[in-house]
Amino acid sequence: MYRRFFVTLFTYLICIPQLIAQGSFDLIAVDLKKQTGKWTLSINSVEKITDRDLYDNQPAFINDKQMAFSAADDKGNHDIIIYNFESRKFTNLTKSADRNEFSPSLTDCGLYVSAVTVEPDGKQRLWLYPTNFGEPELLYDDIEPVGYYDWYDNKAAMFVLGKPNSLVYPYGKSELHTIDKNVGRSIKKRPKSSTIAYLDLDKMTESNGHKSYSIVGFDIEKREYIDLGMSLPGSQDFIWLDANTLLMGIGNELFIRKIGKESWESLGSVEVVGYQNITRLAYSEPLKKLVVVMERKKE
Repeated sequence: MYRRFFVTLFTYLICIPQLIAQGSFDLIAVDLKKQTGKWTLSINSVEKITDRDLYDNQPAFINDKQMAFSAADDKGNHDIIIYNFESRKFTNLTKSADRNEFSPSLTDCGLYVSAVTVEPDGKQRLWLYPTNFGEPELLYDDIEPVGYYDWYDNKAAMFVLGKPNSLVYPYGKSELHTIDKNVGRSIKKRPKSSTIAYLDLDKMTESNGHKSYSIVGFDIEKREYIDLGMSLPGSQDFIWLDANTLLMGIGNELFIRKIGKESWESLGSVEVVGYQNITRLAYSEPLKKLVVVMERKKE
């Protein structure tokens, strides 16, 4: 039912994705490492992974040398692409003409790349795509429309679209637990813990026109909530660099904050001619590589 197509160089034309705003974005890599307790961004190491006036987005590392992301094919469909940092080659994990795949992530077992899939009838559910390129599997047939998610204990904590949006976790077939409502799109498991972190959009402060939201952790094992401080003003995308360090960006500048601290500390700026506005992020500790999504400036 699904065709698999391997490519070393791929092209794909203009797309209008159903899950994300229109625009032209590329993936930019930069070295980031921790030495003697201090995070250092190597601004001279910046390089473009993709370079198209189209849409490449939602990066996620799936092992020590590969990263998955969502991109469009030549018919405007979004597929999951795998990039290898050693070979610098691209491979289609999916190549489906009748559906679109977004938000790839590696499952806990390591055997699948999961993705939010917009199906032919418009349903938006979480599917599993084997890393050996076997047939995909639908994970939760009755939970939709899914927007974003992350994994704990081989189950997905899912952002479900609605009015308001909600964050749910399936403890079992008969228990779909609602963690919170009116949450942001960043759903990130805290490393070395059973905590899922997210933005509570109901808890907001505003300064100089920039909104900051409460970052909340929900401990899935203890079923307890944890206050993780406030987000970087003007930004909604965050990741964990380690169990105690959050990373966010605004404009071309990156910031970190230690849990328990109030202030965000600048790491520096990612300067690429013709690009602006860092949004989504992905970090590989083994590679010491940070990948950011940046928007192409309109000419």
